[in-house]
Amino acid sequence: MSDTTATLRVPAPAAEVWAVLADFGEIARWAAIVDHSCLLSAQREGVGMVRRIQSGRRTLVERVVEWVDGERLSYVVEGLPSAIRSLRNTWQLDDGDGSTQITLTSSVDVGPRPPQQLAATVLSRQLSKVSNQMLHGLDDHLRKAAR
Repeated sequence: MSDTTATLRVPAPAAEVWAVLADFGEIARWAAIVDHSCLLSAQREGVGMVRRIQSGRRTLVERVVEWVDGERLSYVVEGLPSAIRSLRNTWQLDDGDGSTQITLTSSVDVGPRPPQQLAATVLSRQLSKVSNQMLHGLDDHLRKAAR
């Protein structure tokens, strides 16, 4: 398992950040890498909620596996190439003085063998770029909403 972590402090209270993240089916509104998104489940919050995202030609399904209201949201990503055993994204919010530190951790498992670990290193670099894009997209969305 390889973890990649990206962090950004945004000038918004955690409740506002959480409201955007918790609107799980609407990620396409603020994440530029997502062309289309929608909920696949009737469930609107909590563990078990499922969304479909379209990013370029790739379609993925993301299933919520951890939900701590206002603090943490984790989901596993399904539909990745078979070389990737698992991918889990975890959003953590830490509130402080009207701003929020957002931490996005991507945990990827490609297997234990040395060639697989090399692939994990390369994939982690790509995930780091994507994580930073998502954090800055969320920040831009929150700033526009505050105007």
